[in-house]
Amino acid sequence: MISIGFLVNPYAGMGGPVGLKGTDNCVVEALHRGAIPQSPLKAKRFLSGLNKSDFLFYTAGGNMGENELKSADIPFITIYQHKKTEQTHKVITSALDTKKACIEILKRNVDIIIFCGGDGTARDIFSCTGPYMPLLGIPAGVKIYSSVFAITPDIASKVLNEWDGFRVSEGEIIDVDEERYRNGYLDTHTYGIAKIPSSPKNIQSCKMVSSGDDSQMMHEIASFIIEIMQEDTLYLLGAGSTTKAITDKLGLSKTLLGIDAIFQKNLIASDLNEEKILELSDRYPKTKIIISPIGAQGFVLGRGNQQISKKVIQKTGIESLIIVATEYKLKNTKTLYIDTGDPVINHSFGKNISVIVGYRMAVRKKLNNY
Repeated sequence: MISIGFLVNPYAGMGGPVGLKGTDNCVVEALHRGAIPQSPLKAKRFLSGLNKSDFLFYTAGGNMGENELKSADIPFITIYQHKKTEQTHKVITSALDTKKACIEILKRNVDIIIFCGGDGTARDIFSCTGPYMPLLGIPAGVKIYSSVFAITPDIASKVLNEWDGFRVSEGEIIDVDEERYRNGYLDTHTYGIAKIPSSPKNIQSCKMVSSGDDSQMMHEIASFIIEIMQEDTLYLLGAGSTTKAITDKLGLSKTLLGIDAIFQKNLIASDLNEEKILELSDRYPKTKIIISPIGAQGFVLGRGNQQISKKVIQKTGIESLIIVATEYKLKNTKTLYIDTGDPVINHSFGKNISVIVGYRMAVRKKLNNY
């Protein structure tokens, strides 16, 4: 029997759709903006895919794992209860609760700790386990740079179903400074090397930073995109240096890590959240979304751009998506992924997708939809 520590960060990922680029230290603000918890649904997706009965789960009370295990009708033992406060309708748990629960779980000599959250959650748990306890992340955060996460919640189920309890490899724990991230600066730091179940095709890679040699290809991509821009169409530009090259060529300012809107080659809105994007798509029936996949990881949707949600894709249509990337980035990114949280929408994109890689140049890239 494999014994599992199971922890859910109930607020992970909430900041993405409302434009906060993360939820660390701003849960109240995310809730005030109307954010809806994402991680409980992803934890349930993971649990629903388990096909073994020889698992023994240890978890924390309420929305830190207990609720999801109850919902999935999976037996478990609760070993930590967080203290409720007068603001239980807003904030119940914190990083300290995650660490306290993790310490209690370690006392049970579990075989692995599985957590649902983002890089901040991974960092909190690793601060307790160190490099000795196998970890597996169910991706639920806004930003996921660490290589201890399964590609999707469903793939996390597959990894655990196939794991023999012994074979392990290594994955990096990486986190960004969210305050600087919200202000447009990407500052990453590696906090350690964790053990993970050995399943290389199912664990995501660390994010790849673009090479300076990409500048000419970015310039060519920008030239082509500007050439095909239509006067009656709204263009939403996602995060990254490739999309920023487009606004640079237009002489416009862009938020490097946010979603901006261009109409008739003028910047009309910056750093948009899901609500603002939907409002703009009401005003501009013709909308195109220009985004670049995360290097090495390959995610087009579902990582770092949750503002472009399934509601947005349902409204604009899958044909609204324009993917841009340099050949160097694609060379190091074998497969592209789309995870909107809705399998029907994911599969509607098909098995291959076009990526603009230069001036009037495009390639077809394999696409995995979960």
